[in-house]
Amino acid sequence: MSIHTDLRSVIYALSDALDLVGVDDVAHGKRVGIMAAECAAELGLGGQEQDFLFDLGMLHDIGVSSTGIHRNLVEQFDWAGSQQHAETGYALLKDYAPLAAMAVPVRYHHTHWSQLQDKGLDPAVARAANLIFLVDRVDALAAPHYASNGVLPHMHQIRDEIARNAGGRFAPELVAAFLTASAREAFWLRLEPRSIQAALQDRLALAGEGNAPTGSLRELARIFSRIVDAKSPFTAEHSLGVAGVACLLARRLGVAPDNVDKLEIAALLHDLGKLRVPDEILDKPGKLDPAERLVINSHSFETFQILRNVKGFEEIAPWAAYHHEEPGGSGYPFHVDAATLPIEARILRVADIFQAMVQDRPYRAGLGAQEALAFLQKLAGEGRIDRTVFATLSAFIDEAMRAARPGASRDVQSEGADHV
Repeated sequence: MSIHTDLRSVIYALSDALDLVGVDDVAHGKRVGIMAAECAAELGLGGQEQDFLFDLGMLHDIGVSSTGIHRNLVEQFDWAGSQQHAETGYALLKDYAPLAAMAVPVRYHHTHWSQLQDKGLDPAVARAANLIFLVDRVDALAAPHYASNGVLPHMHQIRDEIARNAGGRFAPELVAAFLTASAREAFWLRLEPRSIQAALQDRLALAGEGNAPTGSLRELARIFSRIVDAKSPFTAEHSLGVAGVACLLARRLGVAPDNVDKLEIAALLHDLGKLRVPDEILDKPGKLDPAERLVINSHSFETFQILRNVKGFEEIAPWAAYHHEEPGGSGYPFHVDAATLPIEARILRVADIFQAMVQDRPYRAGLGAQEALAFLQKLAGEGRIDRTVFATLSAFIDEAMRAARPGASRDVQSEGADHV
């Protein structure tokens, strides 16, 4: 089966999830992409190379899910711990054919030019990696001024700082291209929110229509599920386990095969919005206070915002976003009631709760099957989960336990029940 969407549209939408890690500044990747493409044009590179560098900029931080790591990357010009996320990004991309060409540049996008010469890289790959490093650091220098729309008064000191690093951190050729491009006020004005959206719309308009194979979309969804699940020691393989349980229940309930495939993608992506939740809230060992609970409760709406504009995801987006909705209408954040809550969303809700309960956590083993069923039966009796979906889970509990814990043999960890 194929879904009527263009793969680039999906990639651009999912790149929004990466930018959520900035919490209060959600356009870092887009700005890096825009600046990289501008510098590429100044270097005389062709349109295809400019497009590649734009996309590379959008996805260069694919290894970052922690708000703490993001904070260090933005606040420090050359953070000692930067290589970890570069290696993570490389591992995520290297085996996914549509994006594999980005893997090595991502791996070295925090490596100094003086060190990059000894890596034996193709010159074009080394140039791409170092250009992303350069404009990434430009954005870090500009970050304190975005909120006040005050980058232009500081452009000269930013340019001076980059110039001082020519030959050490950055290739002299790239520094020269940046200095020429950034001497124009338009370079900096293109980084404003309205200009960013215009740039994205222009590139998406060139993408056209397409039919993306389900297998390719599934693998892309798996990559992003790993990013989300790596955010916290409580969430390792949570999304993968939820997808396994959801597909099992959907098949047993007679959901059409095409919808089972879509539900798997929705399940893998259902927690994308958690990337905007600060680490200290998601990892809090105790009970959340009301303000923290409101932050957590916004994550499914963020998921909806990311997925809603992807052509072909008209069903996937609400299914993913409704995983905290209850048949009685008392869930969040939309308060959808039973009359309009699709069976796929009901399935996903049960799968989400069940997986979080049975998966091991850092401080205790996961609940056993009967303990989990007893809790879910209580929820079903209160009208908080679908009774038919619960009955199906109960009837196939052994299969569900295996599906919920895909990495049990590797002693992985999962999401804390307090934050479900």
